[in-house]
Amino acid sequence: MASGRGLRRPVVLLLTLALVGGGIYTAVSFLQRSETFVSERCTAVIDSQTAELATDQAVNASLITAVAVQRGLPPRAASIALATAMQESKLRNIDHGDQAGPDSRGLFQQRPSQGWGTEAQVMDPYYAANAFYNALVKIPDYQSMEITDAAQRVQRSAYPDAYAQHEDMGRFFASGLTGQSPGAVHCTLRSPDGPGDTAQVAAELSQAYGPLAATADGQTLTIEANGAQAWSLAQWAVANAKGLAVTNVDVAGRSWNRAGGKGWQVSDTTGSQVRITVSPATSDS
Repeated sequence: MASGRGLRRPVVLLLTLALVGGGIYTAVSFLQRSETFVSERCTAVIDSQTAELATDQAVNASLITAVAVQRGLPPRAASIALATAMQESKLRNIDHGDQAGPDSRGLFQQRPSQGWGTEAQVMDPYYAANAFYNALVKIPDYQSMEITDAAQRVQRSAYPDAYAQHEDMGRFFASGLTGQSPGAVHCTLRSPDGPGDTAQVAAELSQAYGPLAATADGQTLTIEANGAQAWSLAQWAVANAKGLAVTNVDVAGRSWNRAGGKGWQVSDTTGSQVRITVSPATSDS
């Protein structure tokens, strides 16, 4: 009988280890499968109303808005630009023409034949955004115009009423991305595909906003900023989190965590800083 119990002990141990191992495998497999069901998107919520963009559209929206901030333009300018780009290109940097003309290109479908610049220039999102604003600021009282009217004055579209359908999206994302509405922009994302690079984040921020007081420490980039500028930078980081492998953004007592999926949460962050944390490199990367 003693020898029978002795044989059962290793069998029970093996079964236990198998069950534990199977449970871990099942849990990991579930987490991996659940990632595939995450619908990646970015939203802007203003007064309980929501606008939604795909992640690549949000990147372009943040770029267009950052150019307005860098130029010191009012949020209304960014609202007009976003509504225009959505109508012209679906906020995507397309390299072919449409009904606007066979040579129209880029975020705003600007035509080299009409003096907007070379094809290479209008395909550069920063050039295109600045070219749009250069034309917009020449319109007297554009800030008090209906968005669709101001957009039409710049674009001279064959479909002047089409911009109106994108006014809410333009206003909501402009309000968040200019920092006028703290915590308005939130993105739901899967886990990063690889490590992030704080130097790349700093370079893209500087291109978008101009020179910034930023320092890197490990996986975290810290930028000295406060008020609307701080919230503009923070929500830019969220809008660009997918491509830059951003995992966490902290600003003014609030935190956005990529893994949490719950939007901006109250945190213990203080001071006049924005902290952007990127995914670390793994041992085999």
